[in-house]
Amino acid sequence: MRSLPTSTEAVVFDCDGLLVDTEGCWTVAESAIFAAHGHPFGAEQKALVIGRTVEAAGEAMAQYLGRPRAGAELAAELFERVRKELSRGAAALPGAAELVRACRAAVPIAVASNSPRELLDAALWSAGLADCFTRSFAADEVHSPKPAPELYLTACEALGTPPERSVAFEDSATGIASARAAGLYVAVVPSLPGADLDHDWLGTSLAEPELLDWAGGLRDGTVR
Repeated sequence: MRSLPTSTEAVVFDCDGLLVDTEGCWTVAESAIFAAHGHPFGAEQKALVIGRTVEAAGEAMAQYLGRPRAGAELAAELFERVRKELSRGAAALPGAAELVRACRAAVPIAVASNSPRELLDAALWSAGLADCFTRSFAADEVHSPKPAPELYLTACEALGTPPERSVAFEDSATGIASARAAGLYVAVVPSLPGADLDHDWLGTSLAEPELLDWAGGLRDGTVR
């Protein structure tokens, strides 16, 4: 595992499961859909859908549930269920607000999320992070969302920073594949315990002291 690069010129964050504790919202919605079709929902099923767009999750569920033509229907149901759960609130994950603010004080930052704009805005607002970002990019605003690189390439272009001089923070294999394909350095805090994920840097929480030390050194390229 490499150390986080102090020559970083921009930082791009995923949202769900990384900055905001929304995976519980998604899991409640996903569990209800599986249960309605007589299937349990556990780690195996969660791995099928985590990090995917609503549309891709709907297709994955349709295949698993033996309803290959029901992808769009299941995606629409998933969207409505997640929106309902998010309306009850979702908190920022430990260390997220502190790290975002420390990075923002040093370099341009953005969010690149595989959620549609409505759910992304709801999550950031609920967690008190909406005002931290002037740039954010949602799955329904690009032609090819994660795992394609377009979201990260779009974010880096908007921030005026080459991908190879940028760091992506991710929590899922889908997002990691996107960031890797775009050429960013990939820092990972898994949202599923025990997941074996590709990474350049791996941590257990955004609250790890190393991260704030790194962010604090970005202004002059040195670690305090």
